[in-house]
Amino acid sequence: MVGPGPGAAPLENANPLIYRRSGERPVTAREEDDELPDAIDDREIFDPAHLIRSINDPEHPLTLEELNVVEQVRVKVNDAESTVSVEFTPTIPHCSMATLIGLSIKVKLIRSLPERFKLDVHITPGTHASEHAVNKQLADKERVAAALENSHLLEVVNQCLSARS
Repeated sequence: MVGPGPGAAPLENANPLIYRRSGERPVTAREEDDELPDAIDDREIFDPAHLIRSINDPEHPLTLEELNVVEQVRVKVNDAESTVSVEFTPTIPHCSMATLIGLSIKVKLIRSLPERFKLDVHITPGTHASEHAVNKQLADKERVAAALENSHLLEVVNQCLSARS
């Protein structure tokens, strides 16, 4: 979704700050060695070839990384305990797309990580007016499952997760 179509409401943040993308992670000899176990770490969650930094914003033709909504420093992984925590920061405090952005991050992780991982996707504390309500929705497995049964909402999430051409 590249923004609202004809007759749609104007963009909430029509002129967002755009940040430089971080460089690609060099692949180490250890990672290339098929004999060694490959632990999942925060960089693996963040990298574009892997997971969240290349998710598209629902309003702008930019990625969540380019808008500084996701940053590697806000990704915490404990492979031994099978936990992943991702904080995201909406571009404005009243962003109505915050739940959709969080849902897109969560769906990307659900689709990409082994089932053993417990996922926590939440808004960076103090950065959104409805932080508690959005976090509660994202933490509720039944609400996430119900949202993904909505064909229109699933289509929008899939557009956020698809590669831009």
